[in-house]
Amino acid sequence: MPLKPSRLWPALLVLLAFTVRAETVDRFTLSRGGVALEVSAPAGGVVRIRMGRGQLPEDASWAVPASARRPLTPLQVHRTGAYVELRTPTVAARIDIRTLRTEVLDGSGQLLFDGCAALASAAGFQLRARLSGDDHIFGLGDKTGTFDRKGGSFVMWNSDAYKFSQATDPLYKSVPFFMAVSDGGRATGVFLDNSWRTRFDFGKAERDGLTISGEGGPLDYYVMVGPAPQDVLKQYAQLTGMPPLMPQWALGFQQSKWSYKTDAEVRAIASRLRSENLPADVIYMDIDYQDRSRPFTVNREAFPDLPQLARDLREQDLRLVLITDPHIAKAPGQGYAPYDSGVAQDLFLKLPGGGLYSGDVWPGASVFPDFSRAVVRDWWGRLYAGFVDAGVAGFWNDMNEPAIFNVAAKTMPLDVVHRIASDDFRPRTASHAELHNVYGQLNSRATFEGLLRLQPDARPFVLTRASFAGGQRYAATWTGDNVSSWQHLKMGVHQLINLGLSGFAYAGNDVGGYAGEAPSPELLTRWFQIGAFMPLFRSHAETNRPDQEPWVGAAAQVDIRRRFIAERYRLMPYLYTAAEHNSRTGIPLLRPVFLNFPDVLAKGDRLGGSEDQFMVGGDLLVAPSPTQESPGDYAVELPGTGWYDYWSGRRVAGQRLTVTPTLDSLPVYVRPGAILPRQPLVQSTAITPTGRLELHIYPGPDCRGDLYADDGVSQAYRRGAFLRQHLRCETTPTGLRVLFDSRQGGWAPWWSGLSLVIHGWADGAVPAAVAGTATLATSLDPAQDAAVVLAPDMPGGAIDITR
Repeated sequence: MPLKPSRLWPALLVLLAFTVRAETVDRFTLSRGGVALEVSAPAGGVVRIRMGRGQLPEDASWAVPASARRPLTPLQVHRTGAYVELRTPTVAARIDIRTLRTEVLDGSGQLLFDGCAALASAAGFQLRARLSGDDHIFGLGDKTGTFDRKGGSFVMWNSDAYKFSQATDPLYKSVPFFMAVSDGGRATGVFLDNSWRTRFDFGKAERDGLTISGEGGPLDYYVMVGPAPQDVLKQYAQLTGMPPLMPQWALGFQQSKWSYKTDAEVRAIASRLRSENLPADVIYMDIDYQDRSRPFTVNREAFPDLPQLARDLREQDLRLVLITDPHIAKAPGQGYAPYDSGVAQDLFLKLPGGGLYSGDVWPGASVFPDFSRAVVRDWWGRLYAGFVDAGVAGFWNDMNEPAIFNVAAKTMPLDVVHRIASDDFRPRTASHAELHNVYGQLNSRATFEGLLRLQPDARPFVLTRASFAGGQRYAATWTGDNVSSWQHLKMGVHQLINLGLSGFAYAGNDVGGYAGEAPSPELLTRWFQIGAFMPLFRSHAETNRPDQEPWVGAAAQVDIRRRFIAERYRLMPYLYTAAEHNSRTGIPLLRPVFLNFPDVLAKGDRLGGSEDQFMVGGDLLVAPSPTQESPGDYAVELPGTGWYDYWSGRRVAGQRLTVTPTLDSLPVYVRPGAILPRQPLVQSTAITPTGRLELHIYPGPDCRGDLYADDGVSQAYRRGAFLRQHLRCETTPTGLRVLFDSRQGGWAPWWSGLSLVIHGWADGAVPAAVAGTATLATSLDPAQDAAVVLAPDMPGGAIDITR
């Protein structure tokens, strides 16, 4: 899957055209042998299939909003013999009315998915299909194992996986969505909308066989027909939602540790960041800022004045993010307001007999909010009022698998009772077996929605460890308790790419590693280099370990880390533009090479560029050594020719490069035809850059770029206070023509003008003449090939640059 098209299909379709009677419906339903089937088309190129025993399952979802589940495209129904075919212009389904086997085809009749389902008499199901020999499987969130999921078997069950390894499964998040990509670049997506424990087997138990099974809940799944990988991701985002545009400071460098234990220690970290000229935007505070590890409290001895601390950090252009775990200390009669108010309103999870469920976590005995109820989420969100008033900028929901200490299962019993009262679900009780995988998603949702109510014009920042499909609408995430090792550095890149391919575009891993032995200076430096190109850039480590902030170690190491952190801030316009594009399309910031160049899969490399290479946005390709610990020369495969070295701006020769790694460098290449925006260096996104915005032009085919800007923190962009502009360039017989499409939005940019830096011309060459509102540059880096200054800006039109 995608499967090879049957040679019989064209003839069969012609035959059907002459022998069947057509009708049109929004939903097609059919029952056979005590099983009910429904097919609908909720989005272009998407088919939804539901099955139930006797009757269809409840039409409700934690992942897909009701508006996205409604049938969008009418189905043309064609009946002939033992088959029913349902058609839209882009997708079709063919049902065997005897067995209810359902095949999904694209608009041309190519068979993409042949689902054969079996429902157990009481609970559970199994869905089987065939895999094609040239399929590669991606997605499922941040699973470990091989980058390509084919040949593996994976469980969806959110788990506290401290010091996980390459073989650990399951991990913290459950995202039952995958994309199959053929060697030719054809892609098909499948999303199983089921929150129970499920398993996905991609040819491990049976060669070329796909098996999806679940212990309970509905068989409710969607097939996305692509055809390109980016098409599948857009179709999936239409269903489960796009991440909101995060505040720009969330793209800055973030410093964390378990724990900075006193007010003085936090201030010292902030001062060191600034005195070392290490650009940064965020400092995190872990559980030790709390009174006896109780959420929504502050240890007044260690942190006597939290509002003043937040104000002082903000004056240094730093923001404060606090951890707030979902466990509420069981503390009757002790004046602990979250417990007292939650008990008074009956908001916590219960045992089957009616008593409160209690489990041990950081505060000791704890109770747990029932986030499946809207009233509970509203209560939880209001708990943040004091912190928001104190000037805290964002919040970190950890331990929300939920993790429980001192029990073998590491989570709460499966018979703990939830009382669903939310969204389009009918009010009912449900076991934790059903709600376990969505608990973290609902926890982060409650936080996000609460912050939005408290500050309607601010963009909330929430970081969550556990989540479910659709959770990208509420929170960024990270890969949890990784280990300081070269293997985890490499594995973490694969995890983040697959998270991006699963909807979670804002994701990172703990730079330097969270657990285990402290990283060597070389490992820490390399992690900072690669981390500088990750969507979320946070350094974090557990307690009782040597420090691993960016200034640790020899001056030469610190200088390298500083340079890469600074480069991220210079690239902020490019990163922010990619983030805004993600918020509209679902296309992630961090991408496998094949997502931008699907055709390379047909050219010999089964993954379209080494699996150790990745792309940031559409134009930057990063190629770290595949054997970081003992690196030797290695090959880099570029998708096509004409690429540029990012650091020098020079064209590189050929398509296959041999790289000799050095610790102070990281190979980064620019797509021929890219237009990259860069800004002057600032120490924080809270500081407005001064001077000109640089547009670096790398002439080549399909020469284009985009520019997006707004105030970076508020919701004003939703009301038109933004700047969006598409840029193009064309090679002319005498030089280059740069075209600026008309600007969208009404936001006035910070820059005083634009500097066009043109790469790829002969060293030392400068334009002989410029036609348009522009002058030759005289003050830019002389190492660049050529430069043109536009003053004060270029809201639309074109300029011609003659060599």
